[in-house]
Amino acid sequence: MLPAPRIARRSRLALIASAIVASAALVLTGCSAGSPADSATSGGDAAFPVTVKSALGETTIEKKPERIVTWGWGAQDIVLALGIIPTAMPKFTYSGTADGVLPWDADRIKELGGKTPQLLTFDTGEVPFEEVVKAKPDVILAPYSGLTQTEFDTLSKLAPVVAYPEKPWSTSWRDQTAIVGKALGLTKQADALVTKTEDTVTTLAAKYPVLKDKTFFYAAANEPGKLNVYRADDPRVQLLNDLGLKNSPSIADLDGSKGDGSFFYQLSYENLSKIDTDLLVMYFDKQSSVDAFTSDPLVAAMPAIKEGRFAPIVGESFVAATSAPSVLSIPWMLDRYVPQLAEAAGKVR
Repeated sequence: MLPAPRIARRSRLALIASAIVASAALVLTGCSAGSPADSATSGGDAAFPVTVKSALGETTIEKKPERIVTWGWGAQDIVLALGIIPTAMPKFTYSGTADGVLPWDADRIKELGGKTPQLLTFDTGEVPFEEVVKAKPDVILAPYSGLTQTEFDTLSKLAPVVAYPEKPWSTSWRDQTAIVGKALGLTKQADALVTKTEDTVTTLAAKYPVLKDKTFFYAAANEPGKLNVYRADDPRVQLLNDLGLKNSPSIADLDGSKGDGSFFYQLSYENLSKIDTDLLVMYFDKQSSVDAFTSDPLVAAMPAIKEGRFAPIVGESFVAATSAPSVLSIPWMLDRYVPQLAEAAGKVR
């Protein structure tokens, strides 16, 4: 399931915070050179200091970071796209390679001629503080994450932390890129990546005019008898908007928990008949999960299912790429994604 769930272990935070404070002085004076690619694309110290505001606090980065740690989804994609290999980044047991590296990240690391960074335990979504201390970061980038205020405050004792601007797990891929670019003193390069990616999306969307103005309902069947329905501010939903699709009014109409701050809400199967949409877009880890979902009588009765207006995203890596779009994952998956959406859109009567 994306993003990873959180499991609280508050009793450890006081001890960890103390260890971070004790380590901070050593970390700040022990910075080593970054990857060989750094010198080719990184801005000089003239770009610094920079200040980045977030929902959890304002962060000032005094000089060009060389030891970069990323947290959450997407930040490592942007750093790699900018030609820098992070010192540490999350290990993705879901959707990653055998080593826990997302395939588009693995491709980019190979292209840069570097080695796999230190991988941080990410299964629970809880920050592995001891592992971050070991990485000796100059900066911690987490613009698309579920970072809590306590985690932000604790990590800030170690290095400047860049969090999300408004809500957890709701930062668009464009804003993520801009935030990371600013933090690294690479705003122009980040802007160029956004423009290039937008051109890719626009060009491919133009080849499939059948998508324009079709409505969609984006969901996942992660629990028996319930759908997770993704709201308008979720990046995976916004990517479909970029392709010319429109949010089904049902997304807002069936939302019984507005204002809870989450990027999704749950809808019971009893309400499936109330969904009015051209396309039903959902993700699944494997084809057998799709088959199990569509075999449910309440699901099978949905017009979108009966008429083939259903676009299942199947396979962990494909799910991850479409669920957390970035300047690296979008070009990796878009040639597969858009034709699949267009095929379903072509069945709209």
